[in-house]
Amino acid sequence: MMHYDVVIVGAGLAGVTVALSLPPQLRIALLAKDQLDLCASDRAQGGIAAVLSADDSLAQHVQDTRVAGAGLCDEAVVQHIVAQGPASLDWLCSQGVAFSRDAQQRLHLTREGGHSQRRIVHAGDASGHAIMKALHAQLRQRPNVIIHEHMLAIDLCAAPDADAGIAGLLAFDQKHFCQKAFVSPHVVLATGGLGHLYSKTSNPACATADGIGIASRAGAAMRHLEFIQFHPTCLALPGAPAFLISEALRGEGAFLRRPDGTRFMPAHDARAELAPRDIVARAIAHEMQTHGLDHVLLDITHRDAAFIEAHFPMILQRCLDYGVDVRRDGIPVAPAAHYSCGGVATDTVGRSSVPGLYALGETACTGLHGANRLASNSLLECVATGRALANHLAKSARSVTAPKSTDAAAAAEVRAQIDAQAVRMQLQTLMDTAAGLLRHGSTLERAGRQIRQWQDQLGLPARWADSLRERLELRNMLDAAALIVDAALLRRESCGLHQRIDGT
Repeated sequence: MMHYDVVIVGAGLAGVTVALSLPPQLRIALLAKDQLDLCASDRAQGGIAAVLSADDSLAQHVQDTRVAGAGLCDEAVVQHIVAQGPASLDWLCSQGVAFSRDAQQRLHLTREGGHSQRRIVHAGDASGHAIMKALHAQLRQRPNVIIHEHMLAIDLCAAPDADAGIAGLLAFDQKHFCQKAFVSPHVVLATGGLGHLYSKTSNPACATADGIGIASRAGAAMRHLEFIQFHPTCLALPGAPAFLISEALRGEGAFLRRPDGTRFMPAHDARAELAPRDIVARAIAHEMQTHGLDHVLLDITHRDAAFIEAHFPMILQRCLDYGVDVRRDGIPVAPAAHYSCGGVATDTVGRSSVPGLYALGETACTGLHGANRLASNSLLECVATGRALANHLAKSARSVTAPKSTDAAAAAEVRAQIDAQAVRMQLQTLMDTAAGLLRHGSTLERAGRQIRQWQDQLGLPARWADSLRERLELRNMLDAAALIVDAALLRRESCGLHQRIDGT
């Protein structure tokens, strides 16, 4: 049993921003499920949205966010977070992040789908890696931040008083095969997304809805879980991972074409390739279904080769690794699960409905994204809310005594054991069909019944080292899937990322 002032679960941009922004006198535990740099933030290509140009304005950024969010954004939250853009970038620069700059050494701004202006600050086409490399280097210099790698969160610890919220977190040390209890008045869930609920995803392997599962079992309120964003352009080659092909290619003029060369986006939306992601993803899915295709092509070959090499070096190299030369060839792409716009319901400082529990980044839902996330708003949200939470925690006087229980194994029911790997694959196929780009009420109902059956059958293994990770991940995935299906059933009308083909 270890005592800390703050426990942060997740080593991506949101969690690390909190750790770096807290006062040095606080003792902080930062838990990474795998090694420190394995997180979705490290994979982000596009960048961070902020109003920096004289041609731009906060009102335009707010409006673009509102339009992309299909009217379900929280207006006050949008205005608050968008206004934090310049300060968030200043903070990142002060941490040593090397963003791309123009000939005058000003931050270079690019444009992405859904944005009316150039406002995306980036580091080539590997912005997330540049950001996280700099922040992780800063983190290792903070003696008050104790980094626990290969630490798998299990569940929150309840305070002795039933109404007092949480008192810490239980975790499984994957290196030493033992359970550990992190006692703390403040637990921050910044565990990333839930992309591996689906068979194709741009997310790293650790994105198994852990924060949603853990928070839901503690009774935290959820919001907008029906809105799952599928990135429209992920690499679609047999044997290759669903590598994300940045929105910035379309921002810099790339066209979407059928394999025969026909451009199709103008027929789907007046904004063509610069339409928001939900529209582009559904347009691609429509073209694939209509014409019997397993992919379409993203074509930027009309741009100068030197421009492509300078602006998209990582994408160029990754595609070359799989035999595709972006300078001469169209890139085979198809939609893949990418981002959850919903999550644990929080305010703009990350507070959940459970005292002492906070959520940030993709794990949380502040109301910024509404029914569809505007490109590059997510990294902005991570920094803005992470810094705000650190400021809040620095002033908080909440205290706890030892938690009511620190033994997850003893508390677990003994239930029938199931093949976790087989059920995981079946769950992914089920979610593709029932809660993917298109949804139908009867299909969602059948999915809900099957998920509940799996939940009833799942049990923890007898020994801590015996397949515990895959079962804990599956438990979180099933809990999150049940919540997503329920939310999708409740919203009968189509809106943003949620399309009910039987709805109103």
